[in-house]
Amino acid sequence: MTLYLRHYWKDERLSFPSSTNKSMTFDGRLVKKIWVPDVFFVHSKRSFIHDTTTDNIMLRVFPDGHVLYSLRVTVTAACNMDFSRFPLDSQTCTLELESYAYTDEDLMLYWKSGDESLSTDDRISLSQFLIQKFHTTSRLAFYSSTGWYNRLYINFTLRRHIFFFLLQTYFPATLMVMLSWVSFWIDRRAVPARVSLGITTVLTMSTIITGVNASMPRVSYIKAVDIYLWVSFVFVFLSVLEYAAVNYLTTVKDGKDRKLREKAREQKNRTEQFNSSAAKADTNSLEPEKQERMVVHLSLDSESTGTKKKGLRGFSIIHSTHAIDTYSRMIFPGAYIIFNLIYWSVYC
Repeated sequence: MTLYLRHYWKDERLSFPSSTNKSMTFDGRLVKKIWVPDVFFVHSKRSFIHDTTTDNIMLRVFPDGHVLYSLRVTVTAACNMDFSRFPLDSQTCTLELESYAYTDEDLMLYWKSGDESLSTDDRISLSQFLIQKFHTTSRLAFYSSTGWYNRLYINFTLRRHIFFFLLQTYFPATLMVMLSWVSFWIDRRAVPARVSLGITTVLTMSTIITGVNASMPRVSYIKAVDIYLWVSFVFVFLSVLEYAAVNYLTTVKDGKDRKLREKAREQKNRTEQFNSSAAKADTNSLEPEKQERMVVHLSLDSESTGTKKKGLRGFSIIHSTHAIDTYSRMIFPGAYIIFNLIYWSVYC
C-alpha cells in the first residue's frame, strides 16, 4: 500500500515572526535537524520512503510554530484473514501506527479529523477485492517492559470479487456434475461409453479441486469452496456407483433369466416326451379313474408353471435396471438443485 503520511504538531521553538502569516516549506534536509515523531507501522513486513528523484519528504512550518510533516511511504503489512467463507468472504485488515520510543505520557497520537482524516482516490481498484469502507480508531497498547503507547488504526473492509471464481471454479464444477448425469440416458449395456464418461468427470473434478487448493494458503479448516467442490465430487462419484449397481443387477438378472429359460426348455422337452408316449398307448384300455388322475396331474402342472411365470414377471418389475436410471434422472438433479439453494442462501 502506498500512502501519503502527514503529521501535524506544534513546536513553539520553530515559530517565527511574519507580517504576511505565510508558511515556510522545506525539503527533507531539515528533518534531521529538528524533532519529528518517531511513528512506525506495527506488523509491517516491509516499508520504505520513496526517493525518486529525491526523498519524497516535505516539511512546512507556520509562523505560530505549527508543523506539517508529509512523506510518501509504501507499506507491506500483515493481515489476518479468515478463509472459512472463501471465496464468498469479506476481510477486515488494519494498518497500525505507533510511536516507537515515546509512551502515552510523552507523546499522544490522535486522528486530526476522525474518519475524514482518510481520503482515497476513487479510481483505485484491487484485482480481487472491493474496498467497501474504511474507518479510523485509536486505543492504547501495552508492553510489559516499556509501558503504554498510543496506537492509531486504519480499518479496511474488503469484499472479494466473486466473478473470477464463478468462471474458474463454480461453473466448471457444475458442468462436470451435469455431464455425469448424461450417463443415465445412455443404454445400460453400453459399458465403454458409461465407464469412460464417469471416469472422465471424476478425474476432471479432482483436477479442479487440486488447482484451487494449490493457489490457496495451507489452512486447517474447511473453506466454502471446499464444501461446494467436494459435494460436487460426491455427486459425480455417485453417478459412477449408480452405473456399477445397474451393471451388477443387469448381470444378475440375465443369469437368472438364462437359468429359467434352460429350466423351461427342459420341462418342455419332458412334456413333449410324455405326450408322445401317451399318444402311442391305447386310450381305450385305460381305466376311467386313472385317466382322471392323469388329467388332474397335467392341469396342476400347468397351473404351477403359470405361477412361476407370474413370479418371474414380478421380479423383473422390482429389480428393473431401467427403473434405477429413471429414478436417478430425477433424484440426482433434484438433490443438486436443493444443495445449491442451501449453499448460496447460507454464504451469500
